Amino acid sequence: MTTDFTVRPARPADARRLAELRWTFKQEDHEGRPPAPARPLEEAEHWIRDRLRDGHWLAWVAETEGEVCGHAFLCLVERMPEPYLDNNPYGYVTNFFVLPSQRNKGAGSALLEALKQHACSAGLEGLIVWPSERSTPLYQGFGFQPPEGLLELPLDT
Repeated sequence: MTTDFTVRPARPADARRLAELRWTFKQEDHEGRPPAPARPLEEAEHWIRDRLRDGHWLAWVAETEGEVCGHAFLCLVERMPEPYLDNNPYGYVTNFFVLPSQRNKGAGSALLEALKQHACSAGLEGLIVWPSERSTPLYQGFGFQPPEGLLELPLDT
């Protein structure tokens, strides 16, 4: 079943709702028995508001019936200048979340389409993401592929 969604760029005024959805998103990782949050919601609200204001982070929200039901964030990753090639930034896709009640209805696809359109019009070199097992098919359906030549060093901090 498909629902009508409106997708728009997030604004600093959306920070409270985006923080609430972030907390909901992370609590899903604990399968219904989340521990008490170690940080106040207001900390995330301020962080999101500040990042949306300075423009280094971008976000889009999906709304249905006037309520934000999903979001996707994009962090611009600058590249060092070089003399022979463009040094357009990459976009790091993260904090992609749709409320469970709105999943598989088109909100995730609408968010990714908006993000992809922005990336193309802004001249980004490409988009990168560390998908969850559940989200991998959605990303692959939009053309995301396993990288060639990428190495990762997990740090135990």
